[in-house]
Amino acid sequence: MTFEICYSENTRLTKDVKENVLHLIEHGAETVELFIDGSKWELTESQFEEMAAMLKELPVQYTVHPPAFDINLTSENKAVRETAFSEYKKSIQFAGMIDASHVVIHPGFCFSSVFDKQVAQERAIVYIKQLSAIAKENHVKLAIENVGYNGSSIFTQEEFTVFLDKNFEHDESVGYLIDVGHALLNQWDIPKLIADTKHRLLALHLHDNNGTSDDHLPIYEGKMEWEAIFNTIREEEINCEFILEYDQNIPLEKLREGKEIIRREIFG
Repeated sequence: MTFEICYSENTRLTKDVKENVLHLIEHGAETVELFIDGSKWELTESQFEEMAAMLKELPVQYTVHPPAFDINLTSENKAVRETAFSEYKKSIQFAGMIDASHVVIHPGFCFSSVFDKQVAQERAIVYIKQLSAIAKENHVKLAIENVGYNGSSIFTQEEFTVFLDKNFEHDESVGYLIDVGHALLNQWDIPKLIADTKHRLLALHLHDNNGTSDDHLPIYEGKMEWEAIFNTIREEEINCEFILEYDQNIPLEKLREGKEIIRREIFG
């Protein structure tokens, strides 16, 4: 099994990027998931080159999470969809510049029950195929995340677990990222979800919540059934990146504690 622990920069959202990465390294990060959202990332192309050069000098590897707030790849509004695609494209290109292993892709949301989720899925297929071509050019992979809760997910669990094999069977640049917090909010069977996607699983977003909102709490501080999740990871010999995606302003020491929990519960 691969032992690779990643810390999400989400916990320091809006703060200086270089300082964020250095603080995460100080607290045990082996890989950092850069969260490319907020004013700190409102950069021109030339500034991306400068940012990439700076980040590559630091002793850590990267994954990339594109803008997530106010972004919807399958919105009913065409202008919103096109903006989301443009931001994802830019994030993929930046990921290539820093040799990131993957870029997280939110396949979209339906925020009203009157919108057709089948149409949303068809839009997701079209856009992900275009993004996959860009990912290949930049030598990175796309990690399709299960997103949406309280009815906004465009997939059921069964639809999500067959989505890639059904539509991207021979595309090795596209895999899954399972967010256990989102799965809990949707009352999905998390151990089964992990087992059913393990053949294309690139990463796990690990965090906790109380079953009602996307709290991004540290492990063991919510209602997640961690024992069943850890058992599945061990029994299925899951090889992927383990990303601690804790909420803003949670003490960084909690990330170190989370890393030690993973080391103990999964790798013994």
